[in-house]
Amino acid sequence: MKCLSVSQPFAELIISGKKTIELRNWNTSFRGEFFIHSPIKIKVKDCKRLKINKKLVTGAIIGKAELYDVKKYNSIVEIRKDKKFHFAGNQIQNKKFGFLLKNPKAFRIPIPWKGQLGFFDVEIPKNAVKNKDIISDIMDEEFRYQWIGHH
Repeated sequence: MKCLSVSQPFAELIISGKKTIELRNWNTSFRGEFFIHSPIKIKVKDCKRLKINKKLVTGAIIGKAELYDVKKYNSIVEIRKDKKFHFAGNQIQNKKFGFLLKNPKAFRIPIPWKGQLGFFDVEIPKNAVKNKDIISDIMDEEFRYQWIGHH
């Protein structure tokens, strides 16, 4: 499955359903469901600006969402009009594309993972789960099937 690294606190805003546009300076033809990865580094200034003071998960895949379209921005004015959907601060000069997101879902158990640039492929090895009964008790059905490879 595809995965995209999104810095905190923005990854948290996506999986909570508050952020529905992810700004990027590159376009993509990818459409569909993808994992949300939260890198190690937290954007502390954005946490303060957005008044987010909870402990944020980093260095892990924390949920998933669906990219259903990409909006091309022709000016900073257009980007600012969508601020309530992307929550970006003043660093929007180089952003030209908005990934339109829907159907976010947070994972109850984050998966430790190293991020990469752009969309990258993630395959959870079948042998990563030793005791499937314990895992099945604590993971939701949808993610459990992805984890043990029954999809």
